[in-house]
Amino acid sequence: MGGTAAGDEARGGGTAAGGEARDPGLQPERTRLAWRRTTLSCTVVAVLGIKLALMDGATAAGLTGLALSALVWIGFLAVAHRRIRTLDAARPRVLSVRAALLAAGCTVALAVCGAALIW
Repeated sequence: MGGTAAGDEARGGGTAAGGEARDPGLQPERTRLAWRRTTLSCTVVAVLGIKLALMDGATAAGLTGLALSALVWIGFLAVAHRRIRTLDAARPRVLSVRAALLAAGCTVALAVCGAALIW
């Protein structure tokens, strides 16, 4: 609204190649924090699954569910750790479709394992 490009950049509102204002430091940080929160949530689900599986005694079905949950949890940790490390770069790469599908698949599989342990 009547401001110049030099004035906008002086106020910290520099423009990206597409003409939109962008702060390259905040978005990767928010994404990194979101990955860490999701990792913490998956860890809580895995720990609750362990407690649930061992609460009534160790059965074969409970131990199988526990092993599958642990495997899925480790897979999600690997994806999340890799993404968090990628976000440390000056210009982080876009999340690949494969990594997104793997993270979503691990989340769904962990939910299914948790539901199976409840029943």
